[in-house]
Amino acid sequence: MTEVLRRIYRLSLRECGMMTKTYIYLFCMFVFPVLSIFFFTSIMESGLPMEMPVGIVDQDNTTTTRSLIRRLDGFQTSRVVAHYPSVDEARRAIQRNEIYAFVHFPKGTTSELLSARRPKIAYYYSNTSLSAGALLMRDMKTMTLLGNAAVGQAKLRTRGATDSQVRAFLQPIALDLHTINNPWTNYNVYISTFIIPGVLLLFIFLISAYSIGTELKFDNAHDWIDKAGGNIYIALIGKFLPQALSWLSIFYAYSWFVYGHLEFPHNCGIGMLLLLPLITVLAGQAFGIFVFGLTPSLRMSMSICSLWAVLSFSTCGAAFPVFAMDAPIEALATLFPLRHYYMIYQMCIFNGYQLHIAWFHFMALGIFICLPFFVTRNIKKAMLEYVYIP
Repeated sequence: MTEVLRRIYRLSLRECGMMTKTYIYLFCMFVFPVLSIFFFTSIMESGLPMEMPVGIVDQDNTTTTRSLIRRLDGFQTSRVVAHYPSVDEARRAIQRNEIYAFVHFPKGTTSELLSARRPKIAYYYSNTSLSAGALLMRDMKTMTLLGNAAVGQAKLRTRGATDSQVRAFLQPIALDLHTINNPWTNYNVYISTFIIPGVLLLFIFLISAYSIGTELKFDNAHDWIDKAGGNIYIALIGKFLPQALSWLSIFYAYSWFVYGHLEFPHNCGIGMLLLLPLITVLAGQAFGIFVFGLTPSLRMSMSICSLWAVLSFSTCGAAFPVFAMDAPIEALATLFPLRHYYMIYQMCIFNGYQLHIAWFHFMALGIFICLPFFVTRNIKKAMLEYVYIP
């Protein structure tokens, strides 16, 4: 046992030396992950996109329509930046990305509104940016509803209705809206908590496959296996232990930054915040080792890892629910570690459920951690017999 620990220690020192001498380790394990954390958390620092440009086509040009325009301009997420004489010019402005949406008040809007003839106020928005389109559509719809309510309120008051009668007529059903665990509707909470771990897993996949492949590329494979006494398990543990500690330090720093400094909602104890990064890092490293074992080629294994990591963003269920995808895609989603990370985060950290609620996803990450055991013989054979082909 002492000899095994000694070999692991020497291999770990060897790996630390390689990590300090090779710039790709420095950039992919420290520089790029840290930059990614700060970039994605700062890009939506305000929580929602603010002051998005909106255009107006006001062919009625009355006090009522100008009041509605001021209401729209008063929303935090909308800012009226231009008036256009026609719908065609406003449409071209959207196509030039000068504005994200515009409202069209046709001639006679005010007279029809006051005479209760239900005027048609049209609003157009671009869904090229999903968040911008959804938020501006909400603002424009709210603006028209408020305008209609204002006219209705004035009419009811002239007929002698009391305030309670006016409220009951204009809003017979009052909505009491509660956004679960994110009452601010902070988009940063929804987006950064799956994009940043996905980026970290991308780097973990690539570096895991790269670190084994370079043993062949630089003709160090025999030395690596010899220092492990011919035991591939000792060789892998010695190589990936320093990397695991480095990745864990990055993951824990990310957790402290978003949950401690930025105060993202988390309804769990410190144990979960320590456990989830640990099993995620181990699963990511194991997947990279497994891919190299399947295809003992530096170029091919890194290509597969990058493809798998990029597809994870679509199949994790954060942007589009997995249960709404086609059945084959829904089944394939279980083959991506990010999917299980996101589900555990959503269940146990964001919503505060107990561990047993997410047992399937913990089991799935455990299976990922065990994958290298199926390809260790192939890796050892590649290290001892294969010749690197560029």
